Amino acid sequence: MKGFDPKFKDFPDYIVGITKEIWEDRGLATLHEYYAPDIVVRMPGSVSTGNQGVIGATMQTLAEFPDRTLFGEDVIWSGTPEEGMLSSHRILSTATHLGDGAFGKATGKPLTYRILADCHAINNAINDEWLIRDNSAVVRQMGWDPVEFTRDQIAREGGPESCVKPLTPTNDLEGPYKGRGNDNEWGQRYADILTRIMGADLAVIPQEYDRAVQGEYPGGETGHSWPAVDRFWMGLRASFPNATFQIDHQIGRDDPMMPPRAAIRWSLQGKHEGWGIFGAPTGAEVYVLGISHAEFGALISGEPKIRREYSLFDELAIWKQILLQTGDL
Repeated sequence: MKGFDPKFKDFPDYIVGITKEIWEDRGLATLHEYYAPDIVVRMPGSVSTGNQGVIGATMQTLAEFPDRTLFGEDVIWSGTPEEGMLSSHRILSTATHLGDGAFGKATGKPLTYRILADCHAINNAINDEWLIRDNSAVVRQMGWDPVEFTRDQIAREGGPESCVKPLTPTNDLEGPYKGRGNDNEWGQRYADILTRIMGADLAVIPQEYDRAVQGEYPGGETGHSWPAVDRFWMGLRASFPNATFQIDHQIGRDDPMMPPRAAIRWSLQGKHEGWGIFGAPTGAEVYVLGISHAEFGALISGEPKIRREYSLFDELAIWKQILLQTGDL
C-alpha cells in the first residue's frame, strides 16, 4: 500500500492493526502518527477536531473501561492508497465498567457492544471519521433506562445550556473526504433495499432478506427472520414518518473467502411526529446518523439475499435531542 507502513499486509490489516495497537496495546502516542492533527471526528453525540482531543478521550475511556477489547468483525472498504481509502469497520467490544467517567459512577458491570466506524485514511493516517457506538446497549447493561441515563447525562454536563450538543447538519464540520464510496453491485443493491424500506415498502423484506436472516440492532438487540427486521426498521421510520432519508455513502465488496457484502452510511432528518421506538410524538427536530452492514448469500441456488444485517444509530443522541427541545428534564 503506497504511503502506508509496510508492516500492514492490506487496508483491513491496517485498520484492525492500529485499533489494537492504540487501545489494547496502550499505544496511545501512536495517535500522533495514525490520526491527522486536524482530523474531524463525528459521533452522534458530538463533533470534534484534532488528534489531541482523540488522545484525551481515549485515555478517559480506558480509565473507565481498563480491560476493553476491540474485536474487528469486518472492514468493508473502497478507494485506493494513492487517492485515499474509506473503511467501514465493524467492532465487537467487551469491557468492564471499573472506573468513574462519562457513563457515571463505576458499576463493575461486564459489557458487550458494537461499534461501526467509517474512517478515511491516506499516507498512513486517518483524517476524517464517522463513529457510532451502541451506547444504549452499554447503559442498559449497566442497569439504566436510556431516557433516564440521558437526563442524568445532561445534568452531569452542566444542564441544557452547557451540555455537549449532539451532531446535526448545523454543527457538523467539513472534513477532507468528499467521496461517496464505489459502484459495486452489492452496495447499490443494499442502498436500494434501504431506500425502499424508508419509502414504506416493507414488502421488500421477505423479498430481499433470507428467511433465516440474523439482525444485530441498537440496544444490543439480536433478531431472527423477517419479523425482527420489519420491527426494527418500522419502529425507526414510524417515529420520524416524514423525515428525509438520505444515503450518504455506499460501498459494496466481493473479496475472496468472504461473502458479498455492503456498508451504507445514511441519515434521517425531520420531526419526531409518530409513535415508534421513541414513544409519544414530541415534534422535536431530530437528526439520525446511521451505519448499516449487510452480508449476502445464496442458501438456495441463484437466490442471493441478505443473511446478516448489522445496523447502528445512537439512541442516546436521539433522546438527547428530544429532551433538550421538549425541556422534559
